Amino acid sequence: MRNSTKLKIILEIYSLSIEMDDDEAIHVTAINKLTGAKETFIDKTYTRVIEKVFAYMKKQLKESHSSL
Repeated sequence: MRNSTKLKIILEIYSLSIEMDDDEAIHVTAINKLTGAKETFIDKTYTRVIEKVFAYMKKQLKESHSSL
């Protein structure tokens, strides 16, 4: 799946804040639009950090559906 597709899916559930530190690591903070829960992901490449956010989102969705 392309990063742009992953990003579109992520943005349906999360608001994102994207920053870069002095070491050029990318920091993405994902804020759940419904619960307000925050999680920050850090990596050197955009692709890897989007993969981390996407995996986290899938895990959260699976956990929330299994608790119903």
